[in-house]
Amino acid sequence: MHIFEKNSTMKFANVTDDIAFRKIFGDENKKVVLISFLNAVLCLEGEHKITDLYFPNTYQLPKFRDGKSTILDVKATDESGRSFLVEMQVADINGFSKRVLYYTALGYVSQIDRGVFYDKLRPTIFIGILQFNMSNNDEYIHRHQILNVETGERLLMDMEFNFIELPKFKLELKDLNTVLEKWVYFIKEAEHLNIIPDNMDDKGLQTAFESANIQTWTKEELLAYDYSGMRETDERLRMEKGMEKGMEKGMEKGMEVGLEKGMEKGMEKGMEKGMEKGKLEIAQKMKLNGMPSSLILELTGLNI
Repeated sequence: MHIFEKNSTMKFANVTDDIAFRKIFGDENKKVVLISFLNAVLCLEGEHKITDLYFPNTYQLPKFRDGKSTILDVKATDESGRSFLVEMQVADINGFSKRVLYYTALGYVSQIDRGVFYDKLRPTIFIGILQFNMSNNDEYIHRHQILNVETGERLLMDMEFNFIELPKFKLELKDLNTVLEKWVYFIKEAEHLNIIPDNMDDKGLQTAFESANIQTWTKEELLAYDYSGMRETDERLRMEKGMEKGMEKGMEKGMEVGLEKGMEKGMEKGMEKGMEKGKLEIAQKMKLNGMPSSLILELTGLNI
């Protein structure tokens, strides 16, 4: 166990990194962290408040060197059987909303085996921590439930989707009041701090800060964290390079199409002028040979 004096200097990890995220929120030996976070995000109080959690997959370091990337998620079940899926999403990928639906539905139906009565199913709640803006409103957190669009009545109770959009969170340390605000601030800003702030008085938060202090990590965890950071940087650079190449190809294609269309337009204009000149020459010959103007107009299509 590591004990720190009040205001002692620390070095915190980037909480949105996959290694740090799982170490902080997915450690069954420090379940007070996830319990505090879930109660804050979901506004759970009284008899609905989570007091204990079970982690079906205990914290393990992902194996990155085999080229396989892992999903940044933490799964847990509380004492009443409710399932919680907490995911960190760093990029706005195509089909993200559909994947959230699939992922949550899969977690819901996997609670029971085929042939077991449906009344054994318990609620499944998804929480997505996003490093991008998903909605058009200004709120940094929003909750989605299945409701009657006309009356607001909620009959289908077992699925809920919560999203925290980090870019929209603008509060400074001195302005934090609720436990939720302090949690979001921790996730977004911890790596820029070097002490545990005085107003982080929640037990779960304090434990999260201690877990995020890389000065207490093992050599294996530090190596995995460094590798994860390099992998994320490489992925970002790869995406930027892909976007640059896409823009270059788009510009090249646009120029090709423009030239082709220009040539087509020019040829059309040239053919039109050539045909008109030819008609005029034919009409002149017809006139010299004494052909009536009405017949010339009918045969050539020229106007008077």
